[in-house]
Amino acid sequence: MSLPLSTLAPAPSLAASAAASSAAEAASPRTAAAEAAFARLTDEDWQWRLAQFPLMATSVGAPGHDHELDRVDAATRAAQRAWWQQVHQRLAALDPAALSPASRVNLAVFRHQIDTFVRQADTHEDLLPINSDSAFYDGLIDLPDGQPLADLPGYEAYLQRLSAIPRYFAEHEALMREGLRTGYTVPQVVLAGRDQPLADVAALTKAEDSPFWKPFAHFPAGVPQAAQAGLQARAREVIAQQVLPAYGGFLAFLRQTYVPGARQTTGARDLPDGQAYYQARILDFTTLPLTAAQIHAQGLAEVARIEAEMQAVMRQTGFTGDFQAFLQQLRSDPQFQARTSDELLGRAALLSKRIDGLLPKYFGLLPRQPYGVAPVPAAIAPFYTGGRYVPAPQPVGASGTYWVNTHDLPSRPLYLLPALTLHEAVPGHHLQIALAAEAGDLPPWRRFGGIDAYVEGWALYAEHLGLEMGIYQTPYEQFGRLSYEMWRACRLVVDTGLHTQGWTREQARDYLLAHTAMSRHEAGTEVDRYVSWPGQALAYKLGEMSIRRLRREAEQALGPRFDLRAFHDLVLAQGAVPLPVLEQQVQGWVEQRR
Repeated sequence: MSLPLSTLAPAPSLAASAAASSAAEAASPRTAAAEAAFARLTDEDWQWRLAQFPLMATSVGAPGHDHELDRVDAATRAAQRAWWQQVHQRLAALDPAALSPASRVNLAVFRHQIDTFVRQADTHEDLLPINSDSAFYDGLIDLPDGQPLADLPGYEAYLQRLSAIPRYFAEHEALMREGLRTGYTVPQVVLAGRDQPLADVAALTKAEDSPFWKPFAHFPAGVPQAAQAGLQARAREVIAQQVLPAYGGFLAFLRQTYVPGARQTTGARDLPDGQAYYQARILDFTTLPLTAAQIHAQGLAEVARIEAEMQAVMRQTGFTGDFQAFLQQLRSDPQFQARTSDELLGRAALLSKRIDGLLPKYFGLLPRQPYGVAPVPAAIAPFYTGGRYVPAPQPVGASGTYWVNTHDLPSRPLYLLPALTLHEAVPGHHLQIALAAEAGDLPPWRRFGGIDAYVEGWALYAEHLGLEMGIYQTPYEQFGRLSYEMWRACRLVVDTGLHTQGWTREQARDYLLAHTAMSRHEAGTEVDRYVSWPGQALAYKLGEMSIRRLRREAEQALGPRFDLRAFHDLVLAQGAVPLPVLEQQVQGWVEQRR
């Protein structure tokens, strides 16, 4: 696939000519006025975002919002849509040619963010705050770990935030009732088990048994001892009389009203104006002007290519049967299964440290922030993916976490663990996300912004980089890497098949089982994720294909002058950017080195 060339100018740090141009333009009154207008707009929008989304504000370390929860009532959502539209109009009035080269890059990233917000509002994405992978309430039980709780004001803010949970649930219930009325719901078939995190909390009878009590069991030195008993008394009242009943009330709504009323269909095309909805999700998640048919065709071509490589690796193992028999052996052979959760976590931790020791050979800049290894929480593990990276809340004081799913151990084969670790930990998500958060020269809306095609594309590229790093030590582990790559290629086929071609869940699951070594359980949870989260799964393979292509082109253009560490540092220095912007930046870097 070839990405469209961007018309942006290279960032000043990437080309001497751009630096000279930037210096000349800086003296121009026209440039100074445009720069000031753009800076005002981005700063106003960022401050507005912090106020509108206090949970996000806490996660990035912005003070002053830790006592609030987001609002999703109709008036707030209408005001948000109006804000994004006026920002969009102000952006349209800016003259990109009057901006410095660095600001033109910022403009392209900022415009993508605003356009995505507008598209999401216009296509009613906000009416779908829950899917089989995640839900708006999942992060609430982690508030004690992400909230600043070092002193009395911190505890006061935390209690206020807990008091807002009933309102938070009530507004989401109203939101989802609107979805029921208008036909914007998650497919009913993928919602089984999504109520478990709610049920676990709603079943509690004592405040002290809830995850929200954690900060009141032990106080930090910054909280006066004279205030601690009073804080505990207020916490008991808030948790027992407000938080736990709110969980129970929303649980009842989900079980008795939402799930029974959710739509019976599974494709995005079955939503009101579903074709436009899915096309918007393609653009949001991939940043590319592709159609579903084009992506489906690319997926079929990648599946065929990777399948040939898998056949070759299968022969290296000495297996003499056919491909399907080999897959069945991989799924059932006890040698590939961890016996205990601790064994699986231990293997993941050992792999992580082994990769850590190799990073300086491939990267010039490494993050200060560490990461840990932990199991996926039990409440969500049965329907969760094999692993995930959880970024650390800002500012410093916490680490990132590489989650490993220890539920149903036979479905978590050990030969897949190297690829999973490279993707979720290093040099995948932790390395990229931590470096972006520490990039003080980038504006905050770039440091903490996420663009799936870039973020997931980089992580899948990291799986392939594991070949050069020597991480895959057996043909089975190499087959596991190819199975993961095949899985992402299959997503291009399956996601578009489900949402534009009428594929069933069973058809999609069977396609995954026929082409990958995934277990039946994991194939089922993956398909339900695609059904309920249209378009997101497309980002991985399209992003990885773009990054690998850009590297090949740079290697061919530079020959012996190509520096792999410098290339990696360049890609990671961007933060999360649309793929056309990344392409333009790499091309500028190549021209400079020529």
